[in-house]
Amino acid sequence: MVKAGFVTALLAVGGLLIWLLTSLLATATQQSANHPGAPEETASPAAPSASARPSLPLTGVSPLDFRVGDCFKDFDPEAIESTVVACTTNHSSQLVAVHYYAAADSYPGADAMKARAREACQSAALTGKSNAYDLNYRLAYPSNTSWGQGDRRVDCYVTAAAGNIIKASLLP
Repeated sequence: MVKAGFVTALLAVGGLLIWLLTSLLATATQQSANHPGAPEETASPAAPSASARPSLPLTGVSPLDFRVGDCFKDFDPEAIESTVVACTTNHSSQLVAVHYYAAADSYPGADAMKARAREACQSAALTGKSNAYDLNYRLAYPSNTSWGQGDRRVDCYVTAAAGNIIKASLLP
């Protein structure tokens, strides 16, 4: 019984690491976020808002617990945990769109996941405040392994290469 629990925990941690590595490999500079996309909503209606967070900053937040609107200090897409801060404080990244695939969907493949992540980025509406920063899009999506463990989430971030220079939410 203990061995089965250990193996399950090991598989979960391994899946998260694979997801993070896949998101790192898939991370691409898509286009400057200085040009807001179409105003259509890409986040799932069930996606919780960042306003429901307890007092910030919040350290040790898993990528699977990120919420649309979350702002991150010293964002590292390879990290298994990040620090969520108030968007009015200096930060380097913000989660601007999330798409959830249905639990019953079969794994669409890496190319389709990357394309869906790009679509999420392109349709994320940003405010005019984004024009004050040199921003890039970063993508994160499930690997085949993490999909098998229930990960159905595709994320789009905007990041500032210059570090913690963003001082406002970039979402309307």
